[in-house]
Amino acid sequence: MIRTMFAIAAAAGMLAATPSMAASQCKDASGKFVKCPTTAKTTAKAAPSGAIAKGKDGKCRYTSGPKKGQFAKCP
Repeated sequence: MIRTMFAIAAAAGMLAATPSMAASQCKDASGKFVKCPTTAKTTAKAAPSGAIAKGKDGKCRYTSGPKKGQFAKCP
């Protein structure tokens, strides 16, 4: 009984992992594996230098965008 339940749980785990592994592989039109193109999520773009300002306390912060108000490395 326990062996059967363990086998079912192992099979369910294998089935759940298969789509995520297949999604990470890229193929071209002929079906050959190729290097996956980079997306905007994987390549972080640096903020333009105009979007960072030094405050009265001497610390640099982002002045616009989604990181507005967060500390930034001073240019």
